[in-house]
Amino acid sequence: MSSFITLMYHEIIKREDFTPTVNQGICVSDNYVDKLPTPLFCFLDEFEKQMKYLYENGYKTLTLKEVKDFYYEGKTLPEKAVLLTFDDLFKSVYIYAYPILKKYNFHAVGFMVKNWIFSEPQEYSIEKSITMSLKEVEEISDVFEFANHTASLHKRGKDYTEVQIAEKAILYNDLMKCEEVVNTKGVFAYPFGGYNQGVIDNLKEWGYLLGFTSEPGKNTAKTNPMELYRYGVFINYDIDKFIEMFNS
Repeated sequence: MSSFITLMYHEIIKREDFTPTVNQGICVSDNYVDKLPTPLFCFLDEFEKQMKYLYENGYKTLTLKEVKDFYYEGKTLPEKAVLLTFDDLFKSVYIYAYPILKKYNFHAVGFMVKNWIFSEPQEYSIEKSITMSLKEVEEISDVFEFANHTASLHKRGKDYTEVQIAEKAILYNDLMKCEEVVNTKGVFAYPFGGYNQGVIDNLKEWGYLLGFTSEPGKNTAKTNPMELYRYGVFINYDIDKFIEMFNS
């Protein structure tokens, strides 16, 4: 039976640059205030090892079309298939991840929060998680395709996410604004991994074919395509821990 692993990344950072105590949180175009949890960073040296492992072991990086075709057209996947996803489009992905992916001729997916993207490039800082600009998004589009992560509803409260509680019309209008700018339509990554059956029902009604969670696991033909699993690649993962995800 065909299957694939989806990896979820956020920020890539040099090991010597990472000091959680001085991190001031995210810096995004719409000024939403939040802080990227420490586990969601990935050290650059480990990321390089991870991509080298995938390359040397013959893994094929998937496109979202290949995933859609797997679930809706019955097409098979390569024996070693992996989908690389990067949430929120932080500038560190532009600086550090993109050249490595390009070197190995890998394909990746960027889940975009439309209103977080700056109109002009911002100066990189190790003290803030700064998002890309429109120009930087365009510059990496030879490696990345982009899909929906909301326009402005990437927000959370104590026990919920904005996507889970938004009125249907508000959610629809928000998602359609993001659909206007992403180049792969009908694919959604749930912000903070938060969703419910009502959200899934709405997405399906609006023509969405794939929904990505942040729950770990391998995706098979039996996996609900609106509840696809993603393994988070976290800051404390060495190469052995990374390889474990493919052998579980």
